[in-house]
Amino acid sequence: MPSINAKPGPVLGIETSCDETGVAVYDRGRGLLAHALYSQVELHAEYGGVVPELASRDHVRKLLPLIRQTLAEAGMAVADLGGVAYTAGPGLVGALLVGAAAARSLAWALEIPAIGVHHMEGHLLAPMLEEDSPEPPFVALLVSGGHSMLIEVEAIGRYRLLGDTLDDAAGEAFDKTAKLMGLPYPGGPALARLAETAAPGQFRFTRPMTDRPGLDMSFSGLKTQVLLAWQRSDHGDAVRAAIARDFEEAIVETLVIKCRRAMQATGAKRLVIAGGVGANRRLRAQLAEAASRDGFKTYFPRLEFCTDNGAMIALAGSIRLHAGQCNDPQIRVFPRWDLQSLSALGTAPSNSGVETAWT
Repeated sequence: MPSINAKPGPVLGIETSCDETGVAVYDRGRGLLAHALYSQVELHAEYGGVVPELASRDHVRKLLPLIRQTLAEAGMAVADLGGVAYTAGPGLVGALLVGAAAARSLAWALEIPAIGVHHMEGHLLAPMLEEDSPEPPFVALLVSGGHSMLIEVEAIGRYRLLGDTLDDAAGEAFDKTAKLMGLPYPGGPALARLAETAAPGQFRFTRPMTDRPGLDMSFSGLKTQVLLAWQRSDHGDAVRAAIARDFEEAIVETLVIKCRRAMQATGAKRLVIAGGVGANRRLRAQLAEAASRDGFKTYFPRLEFCTDNGAMIALAGSIRLHAGQCNDPQIRVFPRWDLQSLSALGTAPSNSGVETAWT
């Protein structure tokens, strides 16, 4: 491995965990310098979901042009980079390997440090891209296509799982419900748009696991209730919109109840909301109302940084690189990776075995 003797300057972030290719350049002193995102929605729409092999191949096709584009927008040459960050997991193994291979190769050639970033830590830190950014300690609601988690953040890298989904995540429930009612892919945003056209209260769906203590979540039963309601209906447009509205209300109200419980249990005064479902307008509005009633503050990333993106990876990588962490030169990815296994800043390497200190 080449000798690395300087603290990193601008950090290139690469995100390829699923079906979006994201690239960004983040500088600790100047903030986000440039970012670009390519979505594979049209590629996978024909199949009604992500096809892993097609996703991997499309990342290969798009990643290098996006890196060149982002560097040009930042007014930089590749030699100006001081570090590289890439999503090392969790995600689709083939897609992850595309970003990891490109990042590790670039870091090796430039003799600069590189670090694999946990995808969910990227989401968790995304609100720090904003001017009004949260400082730990805080509670984070991470709600994306594959995750619905409540995390207590004592410090960056010191995470405690408060509640998790026992089956379908909120984003999965949105997508699957939309698909069963014949809405176009991607289903979650389409369902949310349709829900805005109907008045609430025509269907009454349960708020799963809110009638018992605890912060765990479950949305598969709610999805089944929607299926039964749809099967018994006339499949008309009005019914589709009404189901969409009341299903969304059930998801949002459940998440709000769980967040309020988490804030009360921890005594935290700051709540971070991140991940794709964090872009949902009704969720944002109801959490803002809850915060006003209960006396805590909410932090959201801007809408473009709720979904997968390179900016959150560049930021998270920059924080860890400046704290003296980097990876060895081997290309490793982790399709499954426990967020709680990450090391805190300034501590020994995590038990994932991929971090090494550098000076």
